[in-house]
Amino acid sequence: MDVIAMARELGAALQQSDEYTAYNVARNAADGDADLQGMIGEFNLRKLSLNAEVQKEEKDPEKLAALNEEVREIYGRIMSHPAMMAYNTTKAELDRILSFIQQIIVYSANGEDPATIQEETSCGGDCSGCSGCH
Repeated sequence: MDVIAMARELGAALQQSDEYTAYNVARNAADGDADLQGMIGEFNLRKLSLNAEVQKEEKDPEKLAALNEEVREIYGRIMSHPAMMAYNTTKAELDRILSFIQQIIVYSANGEDPATIQEETSCGGDCSGCSGCH
């Protein structure tokens, strides 16, 4: 049994899943949304301006506050844009599936029965059997 070949099969199966398809549709919609992309460009420019102001030896507190407020306002508009909201929702679901797949692999490598491993929805704070935070 070639586990690498099986991993490739798993990757192909993942690409056929509803979660992956929904994520790709939402990602493409967000990438193609001119309004959203314009806001992201504006955000990046404002963020650069803010970073430049932060780096100055003689900082202007009023200018820093204004730039910071602009960055926050644009970020809020980006995150509330329907295309970004759909992207974030579908990405979170795909990430959940990927996390569960990783959990199954790690727990199996530690000797647990892959057929009985249940998805953990929260860590509970005990890191003794953890494969890392995601």
